[in-house]
Amino acid sequence: MALKINPLDDRVVVTPLEAEERTAGGVILPDSAQEKPAQGKVVATGPGRMLDTGDRAKPAVKKGDVVVYGKYSGTDVKVEGKEYKILRESEILAKFA
Repeated sequence: MALKINPLDDRVVVTPLEAEERTAGGVILPDSAQEKPAQGKVVATGPGRMLDTGDRAKPAVKKGDVVVYGKYSGTDVKVEGKEYKILRESEILAKFA
């Protein structure tokens, strides 16, 4: 099924990974105590940031990459019952190798 969100410029659409439900010691956390996830999987990227020369900068991430972003970065959206986060590429802190 095709994604119904097409990011523009240097924006990236990410599906957040699930929050941890247990601590390292095995204690189960209620929903209210779970930290907001700061990792996600890239599902779509825009064409890249427009440079002064009129060319586009190639995005540093691609579909399928797992990335780390700021806890309160981006915009949360819900499309057809599924949660997504739309970020600028500059809000992505790292990607897993």
